[in-house]
Amino acid sequence: MDHHPTPLPRRLAAAAESSPSIASAARALRPVADALTSAPRWNALLRGEPLGHAAHPALTDIPVGLWLSSCVLDVAGSDDGRSADRLLGLGILAAAPAALTGLADWRRGGERVRAVGALHAALNSGALALYVGSWALRRRGIRRPAVAVSLAAGTLAGASAYLGGHLTLVLGSPHDQQPSTTEPDPEPESP
Repeated sequence: MDHHPTPLPRRLAAAAESSPSIASAARALRPVADALTSAPRWNALLRGEPLGHAAHPALTDIPVGLWLSSCVLDVAGSDDGRSADRLLGLGILAAAPAALTGLADWRRGGERVRAVGALHAALNSGALALYVGSWALRRRGIRRPAVAVSLAAGTLAGASAYLGGHLTLVLGSPHDQQPSTTEPDPEPESP
């Protein structure tokens, strides 16, 4: 019998699901999430009801894509850095809608979803703080440390993205999405 050990990231994500300290942080986050996302129409919009599915996964691609593009330009050294700086700043601005939609989905999750989601939010907040720090350094002309801070932020954002995948693929969050009204594509026939 071929038995593969569970990968470390998966074990860490599973541990976060039942961590008492993370559950405590999740309880502390609840009033903030309620204040920002509880108005019914606003909440429905944030959860993607007009789209027919969650908005958060699509909106996260915007800041992540901008930050990754900024990193590529930083490493490639293609110009004086202004393009990378602009992309970084736009990513910072694009993080707010991604965070709000995530909070709206998070509020409707069970305990395990809220625990992993709180850790996901904490890592994203840390990454965002580092990106803001990098942007501030860039504005003062302190380029090399700014690039290093952006790389650290990207690492943190990557860990957070893993947890986002865990929330969706393992824990099935968000649970409250409307079922599809279309039939699934038929399975292809075998040759």
